Amino acid sequence: MEQVLLMGNEAIAMGAIRAGVAVVTGYPGTPSTEILETVARKNPGNIYVEWSVNEKSALEVAAGAAYAGLRTMVTMKQVGLNVASDPLMSLAYIGVEGGMVIVVADDPGPISSQTEQDTRHFASFAKLPVFDPSSPEEAYQMIGDAFAYSEKYKTPVLFRPTTRVCHGSASIVLEPAQADSSAGAFVKNPKWTIFPRLSYEKHLQIEARRPILEADFSSYPCNTLTGCGKKGIATGGISYAYTCEAIQALKECRQRENDIQKNSLDIDYKLFKVSTPHPFPVKLALEFLSGLDEVLVIEELDPVIEKELIFLCGQYHLPVKVFGKLSGHTPQAGENSVEIAHKAITKFLKQPNQDEDCRLNLSTLNAKHNQQTVEVIQPEQPALPVRPPVLCAGCPHRASFYAVKKAMKGKKAVFSGDIGCYTLGNASPLEMVDTCLCMGAGITIAQGLHRAEPDTVSFAFIGDSTFFHSGIAGVINAVYNETDIVLIILDNSTTAMTGHQPHPGTGKTMMGNIAEKISIPAVLQVLGVKQVMTCNPLDLEQAVAAVQEATAVRGVSAVIFEYPCISIDKPGPRFTVDPEKCSGCKRCIKELGCPAITWKLDKAEIDSALCYGCSLCAQVCSFAAIGGEQV
Repeated sequence: MEQVLLMGNEAIAMGAIRAGVAVVTGYPGTPSTEILETVARKNPGNIYVEWSVNEKSALEVAAGAAYAGLRTMVTMKQVGLNVASDPLMSLAYIGVEGGMVIVVADDPGPISSQTEQDTRHFASFAKLPVFDPSSPEEAYQMIGDAFAYSEKYKTPVLFRPTTRVCHGSASIVLEPAQADSSAGAFVKNPKWTIFPRLSYEKHLQIEARRPILEADFSSYPCNTLTGCGKKGIATGGISYAYTCEAIQALKECRQRENDIQKNSLDIDYKLFKVSTPHPFPVKLALEFLSGLDEVLVIEELDPVIEKELIFLCGQYHLPVKVFGKLSGHTPQAGENSVEIAHKAITKFLKQPNQDEDCRLNLSTLNAKHNQQTVEVIQPEQPALPVRPPVLCAGCPHRASFYAVKKAMKGKKAVFSGDIGCYTLGNASPLEMVDTCLCMGAGITIAQGLHRAEPDTVSFAFIGDSTFFHSGIAGVINAVYNETDIVLIILDNSTTAMTGHQPHPGTGKTMMGNIAEKISIPAVLQVLGVKQVMTCNPLDLEQAVAAVQEATAVRGVSAVIFEYPCISIDKPGPRFTVDPEKCSGCKRCIKELGCPAITWKLDKAEIDSALCYGCSLCAQVCSFAAIGGEQV
């Protein structure tokens, strides 16, 4: 067996490979992306891997393979489950033959998402089992358990790592692969076709399965109960790791006090770790609650465990007070941390409230007993500099936004954005993204805005990958309903925001095959878009003219700005500023906001380490002070 350092996402991928996964599908989204990429990179040769056009498609492809008895895995982030919820809800009724695990990475914080959703609610809503790993090591082992439970109960299961589990690293002992499940066969059966009468029967079966799973999960090794006392702490997921670390720090503090006072001071508590929050391990939970006066619940993001314990206390008439998010004892939003857990636990266990209090208490005891101790004080860390997110120097999206802004100067226009790097077009000085809701919604939001204000030019910005993900349906809606919108497609030949994954317009697949490129202009023309133009956004004059022409068209018109992302394209000659010609007007800075352009000694200056040679600044400069000489 080999021991390697793995990121949590890599551990999940390697655990799935070990478990004999045969088909892996998904759509990239932080913090889940590296799971599928690792499977592709470590593919032993018998696993089919694809980036699907969206999460709904990914889940449906995997479901078909699971019907045929293959072990399948789908990867996405929490908002991606919104897209996949339609097939998910029906699949919960139909079931599967081979093990099917749907990995949904939640993003408390949120660090890179538009919502703080808790996938455990989706598990309850869909009546599906959910696994909640607390560490990369546990995720590696637990993903195999998820496949086994899926096959045992013929149901898809959810697997819910959070950002710190996904992106944390740990030393993992890689175990030998289990039996290969890459051979499957679909057996025709009426059960695969859902009808209302069958749905009713399936619903009854699902409800009958719940108490069986509750009992099964009560003996699941990753659900644990330790300790004793009148107080209890319940936790799960990454919060379990925070809780253990906080308790260890508290014990060390108490131990130092004990050493000084020469007496015993124990901290008694029960610790309940919940790794399968749905169906809830009721039998183990009741054993935990037995004999307790109070319980503190530490979890991310919503009070799922807390509500389950409150329900059990009411159902079984247990005189136990449950504290957590609902009572204000733990934060109701955002990530947890060791510090948050430590503060809540020390208060709950009636211990000193902060590390600082602990140090102060120790100092008092030291003086009282005339003992000298060496206390290590960590130096105060400097505050991190504030760095707002910004489009990269040389990003073609900056040129696209600027061209539209210039074309619409003095005119009434509204700009609907979408999810991607280009959402950063909302920032000053561009200020070109007025709305942003979810993937694909920019096109349909623009249609609604046009209906409210017909005299305003309604623009919809969308990236090439997002266009394939969920933008096409919106275009069809606009064409069919004869809505006047200008569609701006920012085609940078990649899925840039999540790490440059391929999509149908790139001509490559995740299996490494060269595929037929899906032409965005051809798709738009087939859909009935009145006018489709393609141009280079870095040719400012041409780009402005194309936008102006598009706004004169009734119905749906489209401008496709084609230029590759700087991360997949070679840089051009770096540009420099001639200080003799620079007037100090700051137009290049005020209008573009390029991070490569700075201000020094009353003149503009270009950082050669950041400049990508896009030439936009040179086209904007009114004094020909910026040139493209190689430096």
